[in-house]
Amino acid sequence: MAVTRESLGEFEQLVLLAILRLGRSAYGVPIREEIESRTGRQASRAAIYITLRRLEKRGLVESTLADPTPERGGRAKRYFRVQASAIRELRSYRGAMLSMWEGLEPELEES
Repeated sequence: MAVTRESLGEFEQLVLLAILRLGRSAYGVPIREEIESRTGRQASRAAIYITLRRLEKRGLVESTLADPTPERGGRAKRYFRVQASAIRELRSYRGAMLSMWEGLEPELEES
């Protein structure tokens, strides 16, 4: 995997993986909750939405607006789904990381 200016950052990867896990119910709040519950890492709403916009601008996610609901004061939820190009990038990063980890178990256990 070649690292480029457009390479995925760690947080972008977490957001994409959360969207994949959530499937059709992937919008801001559950994405944030998924990241926090699985990683223990706090994520602000702003960080989530900024990242989602950046991923959408790059064509890695697509969003759709649901119908507005009275519970949300007439506002609509924006749902996200991962595009095939993002899945290819995630696979590439996963392969690269597994390759880097390979054979390091003894060194990591000693420390």
